[in-house]
Amino acid sequence: MEDLTMKKCVPCESDIPPMTQDVIEDYQEEVPEWEVVEVDGVPHLKKTFKFKNFAQALAFTNTIGEIAEEQGHHPVIELTWGRVTVEWWTHNIDGLHENDFIMAARTSQAFEE
Repeated sequence: MEDLTMKKCVPCESDIPPMTQDVIEDYQEEVPEWEVVEVDGVPHLKKTFKFKNFAQALAFTNTIGEIAEEQGHHPVIELTWGRVTVEWWTHNIDGLHENDFIMAARTSQAFEE
């Protein structure tokens, strides 16, 4: 599979089916640090990032917000002192799409930088 951080998100139409479990497992190999969790029966990619203080966590939150806005794909972001939890999934298909894995990879890359 090609480097997900280099792929561009594509518009996701509501008639595209969500990924099957087998496809999710294949893509998860590209972002093994992310867990797949079910929220109200819908799979999400979720990861918590830890920071030394609130200012660093806030700066990371803003970075993820900028990336999300640029790509037109937006996560749930929970910010608290020294911690940011990010969840990606595609709302209009109630499931996971390649875009979610692309954005998870970019989120991890932003944390490493």
